[in-house]
Amino acid sequence: MGTETGIPDHPHSDSELCEPAIRLYSESLRRGRLPRAEVAPAPCLIEMALLHPDPRDPAMLRPATPSAVLAHLLQPITRNVHEQVRRSAALVESLAPLAAIASEDPNLSITVLEGKRLIDSALHEAAAAAETEVLTAQPGGHRSPEQIEQGLANGLSAVERGARLRHIYQHPARYSAPVRNYLEQMPPGQVQVRTMELTIDRLIIFDHAVAFIPATADRDVALQIRHPALVRYLVQVYEVLWAQATPIAEHLQTAAPGTPVTAVQHSIARLLVEGHHDEAVARKLGFSVRTCRTHIAKLMQTLDATSRTHLGALLVQSGIAGGTQA
Repeated sequence: MGTETGIPDHPHSDSELCEPAIRLYSESLRRGRLPRAEVAPAPCLIEMALLHPDPRDPAMLRPATPSAVLAHLLQPITRNVHEQVRRSAALVESLAPLAAIASEDPNLSITVLEGKRLIDSALHEAAAAAETEVLTAQPGGHRSPEQIEQGLANGLSAVERGARLRHIYQHPARYSAPVRNYLEQMPPGQVQVRTMELTIDRLIIFDHAVAFIPATADRDVALQIRHPALVRYLVQVYEVLWAQATPIAEHLQTAAPGTPVTAVQHSIARLLVEGHHDEAVARKLGFSVRTCRTHIAKLMQTLDATSRTHLGALLVQSGIAGGTQA
């Protein structure tokens, strides 16, 4: 709209009516016509063909019927809808035949997911479709509230469809309040949890059909795997870990009979004797360096060690570092 045609500027789009226009159009329908001067506040009435000149009196404007106006205004929208439908049909016709080719190519059975939002969306979609079993291996002992909330949503979605869940955590997860809260909110009998000293990086498998693994250390990129042979291999890896892990309801045995050393401390002792620094030990066992050093201090107190070197010698002599656990 502009002033070059003698019609004042009007601050709204070409596809809507302002309040003055609605009022004047209603008045014109009641009266049969309106003086052109009265319509000046709403030039959109003329631009949108709701009013047209009276052939008998150019100073007057007559209203078009609402049904005719509606049909006129819907024409461009209808054309646009038809064009979108046509383009959609063309895309389907072009790409649908390729779906069969893609499903036969093993190289196209691995999808790279970049960005945590896309990864979370893919996991949620897979959980919502799960019908039999969901397997997860989660390294680390601490789960953030956000991770627990997302895991709970995905777990409940899978359980609602009849799927059972199995989780493998590291031993420190036994003492995690968020993990306990997650298990308390899941339906009884639908979730099994085991823990172990060391586990693989994150692995999630739905219905033995699709698996997710991280592709970068910060887990901002993941691989969605549907290749049957690869998924079958990952399931076998999981089952080996599951057989070696300890059910969370069972108490972890101490490293050696009569020695007041926990299984977590046994794991720390073994890694220390192997020559790992505190940071590496903490990373492998899935907890903070501060927590790791607290356990080391308890080991020193238990064995009456006077230094870290002395502790290493005592660990070897006591057999703690080489002991076994359940």
